[in-house]
Amino acid sequence: MPFHFTRSAPALALALSVGLVGLPACKKSKPTVPDSSTPTPPPGPGIPSPGPSAGGGDPAAPKGPIFRTQSPLTAAARLAAERNMKQIVLGVHNFESAHGALPAGYADKTGKPGLSWRVAILPFIEQDGLFRQFKLDEPWDSDHNKKLIDKMPTMFAPPNTSTNGYTFARGFTGMNTWLPPQQGTGAPGQLLYGTKLSQFSDGTSNTFLVADAGNAVIWTKPDEMLFAPNNVPKLGGVFESGIVVGLADASVKFVRSGMSPQKLALAIQINDGQILDLDN
Repeated sequence: MPFHFTRSAPALALALSVGLVGLPACKKSKPTVPDSSTPTPPPGPGIPSPGPSAGGGDPAAPKGPIFRTQSPLTAAARLAAERNMKQIVLGVHNFESAHGALPAGYADKTGKPGLSWRVAILPFIEQDGLFRQFKLDEPWDSDHNKKLIDKMPTMFAPPNTSTNGYTFARGFTGMNTWLPPQQGTGAPGQLLYGTKLSQFSDGTSNTFLVADAGNAVIWTKPDEMLFAPNNVPKLGGVFESGIVVGLADASVKFVRSGMSPQKLALAIQINDGQILDLDN
């Protein structure tokens, strides 16, 4: 069944279960064991004991647990998730307005991103105090920066769910995405950039910027969903019935499950030359 897109986010009460589900066309990768150097959520109501995570089609899949929320998908939960996503994409937009390009994070000593774009937008989502605590020239898992993982802003977490620093809110990297692979030429602590919004030739209202990934990652880690036209990443790790998507025009949609891999690929790419009508 195809996705049904709407341009607004009506508060519809949905009698659906909430779970982890992926969209089609993702290859199963060998499960990985949680990294003992990063936090994992304790067992508790709504979240089972941590287990190995399936990487889907993303070879950079997180070494962390899969989360499953157990409460029904209510209008309140959906609106809260959409509100969080709205704050995130507005932060990305405000960063682009200030710097002239989208955020790719901060370089570590390798010249590649050591801290994620989520850290880079902190000053634009009213988190200046937290931003100033980071050592920007050190990677996300340095002794200093690891202490800040559990201070993740709530907008990066699913509604009413404690994930101990893990987030499903991830961008896309790879061919024709807004986060092309970095060349590794940045100086430690240097701000790194993705593409510009002006490069979204397919239309900002038709292109995914941030989405609920199929797997969660540490929010400070520069680990985004790896995309290729024939290898679409897994999405939908928060709600069983669909995903919350932040589009490149800063709008937010709740996208129902069932989108074809071909249409999903078009929605992720910024300049594939094909104009996609997300409402059909």
